Amino acid sequence: MKKLMAMVLGLWLAGAAAWAQAEEFKAPDALIRDVVNEVLEAISKDQALHNGDKQKVQALVETKILPQFDFTRLTQKTIGGKSWRAATPEQRTSLTSEYRSFLVRFYTKAFTSYQDQKVEIKPLKQAPVDDEVTVRSLISKPGAQPVMVDYDLYKTASGWKVYDVSIQEISLVATYKKQFAEKIEQSGIDGLIQWLKDNNQAASKKAGAK
Repeated sequence: MKKLMAMVLGLWLAGAAAWAQAEEFKAPDALIRDVVNEVLEAISKDQALHNGDKQKVQALVETKILPQFDFTRLTQKTIGGKSWRAATPEQRTSLTSEYRSFLVRFYTKAFTSYQDQKVEIKPLKQAPVDDEVTVRSLISKPGAQPVMVDYDLYKTASGWKVYDVSIQEISLVATYKKQFAEKIEQSGIDGLIQWLKDNNQAASKKAGAK
């Protein structure tokens, strides 16, 4: 009986600890709001960032934005389950790494065009059991139409992570899914990896030449 009680108590404590840890996670909308506010504050305080200094913007993207992403899941969804399952562990690692670099450029370019934009995070309707949500936001700029940016997140053991972003209802995953599928059909997974590498290297050389 004592052993049984000890086991039950141990399981209860483990469950309580897991629940407490889950309670400490930021809500997905709060996570996005905090990251956005930190980025906007950094840009407002640093003139070089405000003026679009690429090196500083890239560093900001790397430290504030990219840690919120699950690049493995993002890559898997973009190339599709069939191709992901067919890829070797080494190919998956290379794909994820090159795609991450590809997206660093995407976000750096987006933030270098920042000029006095304001971001509104929409209220999130989320049930306690939901482990996937979409956080909606609206980016406004004087003299321009507001732009909708939505973030798809899912709950992980270490908190909420972004696995897709949609701009004006156009998904990042959907945008590259067809293109990646065509590259894989033409030259296989290694061909897609090489194409990503070539794009990243060409962009890096172009940036260095400026």
